Amino acid sequence: MIEISQLKFDGDGLIPAVVTDFYTKEVLTVAYMNAQSLKITLEEGKTCFYSRSRKKLWRKGETSGNFQHVVSVKTDCDRDALTVEVIKDGPACHLGTDSCFNDYVFRTDAVGGFSLQTLYKLIKNRKTAPKQGSYTSYLFEQGIDKILKKVGEECTEVVIAGKGGDKKEIIFEISDLAYHLLVLMAEAGIGTEDIVNELANRQIVDKKVKQQKMQ
Repeated sequence: MIEISQLKFDGDGLIPAVVTDFYTKEVLTVAYMNAQSLKITLEEGKTCFYSRSRKKLWRKGETSGNFQHVVSVKTDCDRDALTVEVIKDGPACHLGTDSCFNDYVFRTDAVGGFSLQTLYKLIKNRKTAPKQGSYTSYLFEQGIDKILKKVGEECTEVVIAGKGGDKKEIIFEISDLAYHLLVLMAEAGIGTEDIVNELANRQIVDKKVKQQKMQ
């Protein structure tokens, strides 16, 4: 384990900290720490940074409630930068987005970048910035009853496909259901990380129950 005294802070006594989501591995923000804020971070288990503009310490979430619970802190080979893995209580960015990194400077089309997270972001964008002719925007315009109706219909289709036993058909219907569930999540203000956190908590509880049974 590396001690704080072994890290290389710059001339202003600061070290950059790249904060990432423990579950999605997405980069959330880049901030700075000094020895004191890093010490507080390690002691409290929540991120604490140093504001270069305000010249003072600040704890993420102290005003918004969007605390970042620290899972790990690592330094690079030169020991002059940090990565901080966190489980966040809410958006990392002051603009209300999950991450501070949302605007591309460059992106190649040579490599596919699909993920449930990118699909969810597209769905949320269709809610905040409706697009003419978009089925997703149409669902949001129709409201929660329409969305719930579609979720119910897709659930039935999954059951029928599962009973039929055709793998391709099951995949097709589950994909339809997954899409409509993401729409419901966006409508309800639920993020993908909320589902991941819930499943992770269930896993922890399950492990505790197993350990108790073994005792």
